[in-house]
Amino acid sequence: MNFAILFGGNSYEHEISIVSAIVLKKVLKTNLTFIFCDEDRKFYLIPNDKMHSKTFSTRSYIKEKELFLKQEGFYVKNFIGEKKIETECVINLIHGKDGEDGKIASLLEFFDINFIGPRLEASVLSFNKELTKLYAKNIGVKTLDYFMLRKNSNNNFIPKFPLILKPSRLGSSIGISIVNNEKEFEYAKDVAFEFDTDILIEEFKSNIKEYNLAGCMIDDDFVFSIIEEPKKKEFLDFEQKYLSFSGNNELIEADINEELKTKLKDNFKRIYNPLFKGALIRCDFFILNNEVYLNEINPNPGSLANYLFKDFNALLMKLAKNVKNENKIKINYNFLHSINGQKGKL
Repeated sequence: MNFAILFGGNSYEHEISIVSAIVLKKVLKTNLTFIFCDEDRKFYLIPNDKMHSKTFSTRSYIKEKELFLKQEGFYVKNFIGEKKIETECVINLIHGKDGEDGKIASLLEFFDINFIGPRLEASVLSFNKELTKLYAKNIGVKTLDYFMLRKNSNNNFIPKFPLILKPSRLGSSIGISIVNNEKEFEYAKDVAFEFDTDILIEEFKSNIKEYNLAGCMIDDDFVFSIIEEPKKKEFLDFEQKYLSFSGNNELIEADINEELKTKLKDNFKRIYNPLFKGALIRCDFFILNNEVYLNEINPNPGSLANYLFKDFNALLMKLAKNVKNENKIKINYNFLHSINGQKGKL
């Protein structure tokens, strides 16, 4: 299988995506092509031997071949015209805006390119934390109570501490704050509004249990990762998240009973099927009074959560062979033909 790893994007998580791609290069044991999307949304073909941080931090990637999206693939121009980059499946590894908000999914589907990643509707609902809450409620998955603050509007909200503030359309724990008093609250609002116009606020529960579960559907069967209990401080911050997906950590499953494992998997199934078909996602759950609550959906988890699977390579191969783009509609112009045959043609 020849994968194309698509990474970068115009996003606050741009650098995280680069790190994620470099990690995946070490993890996947197959033919890989690396396609970098820079901040100007230009695509570049990055040679494997230049897949390291310096290529991007020094902007030397601009010396590489620029790629162009066309029907069924990425193309590079040469002296005789253009050549298609041969790949069987694209892995959408752009984190945050562009990659997880639906733009890349729309482009890949529009140009009929096979890819692993969330489709448009799944991207929209999982990228916005408020919409994720509404989606979960609709499918019978519990979430913690919340309140939304809107920038430049009169917010009728009386804080009861402690609280956690999260930019609504941002991942990787960027802009998140835990606050215990009014002064911290006002500062945290300013920080979060730097990243987003909407802030999701929840009561902060310090001793709540958290578990992560990744997986996908292949044909009609679910394939699950181990269930992880992340080691964290007050909450899983940026550094903890993105120094943990390199695959160098020992695979240790959470010490929980079978009843709780089943509850977590049942909630994952409700979230995944059918909206997230074609993607490998990770869901982060809370456990409160023995009940499962969805914290967030990671539609493009860091390095696709490889560290949670015993045989990540085999799983990705099977998923790539199983992904399907939307069916094309055959346009036959019968209606226009019928008009052409009448008097007073258009």
